Amino acid sequence: MDQTIYIETTVISYLTARPSRDLIVAAHQQITQEWWETRRKFFDVFISELVIREAGSGDKSAAQRRLAALNDIPLVELNEEILTLANTLIAEGPIPENSKEDALHIALATVHGLDYILTWNCRHIANAEMRTGVSNICISQGYQPPIICTPEELMGD
Repeated sequence: MDQTIYIETTVISYLTARPSRDLIVAAHQQITQEWWETRRKFFDVFISELVIREAGSGDKSAAQRRLAALNDIPLVELNEEILTLANTLIAEGPIPENSKEDALHIALATVHGLDYILTWNCRHIANAEMRTGVSNICISQGYQPPIICTPEELMGD
């Protein structure tokens, strides 16, 4: 059985965006495309309705590209257990109140027992200063936390 990954919305955004002139963003786009083409096949990939909702917002043409990339990816379902963990990540942890969606992404992957969260959100999800707090809260609530990483960190050998 392949390892499991929750794909957070920023990965899809980088995957489908027009090439950026910003060197760092362009590098993230290239890494994301390489991961999608070469590494995705080694994992069972999942998203949520939250990813679909976020991907479908904004510019209509860009939203269509993002949603098309998500077309064949199975969903993990939102439930009360996930809402409770997300609220705990905000109330007791490092996730700020105004970033409830970020807490929900973490909780979705955690409660469903997925191995990884793949994200380019380094402000509130793939943030080294927050990872320990997030992991400790997940463990204190009885969950094994997923490994939170960027596509660059999951490129294999």
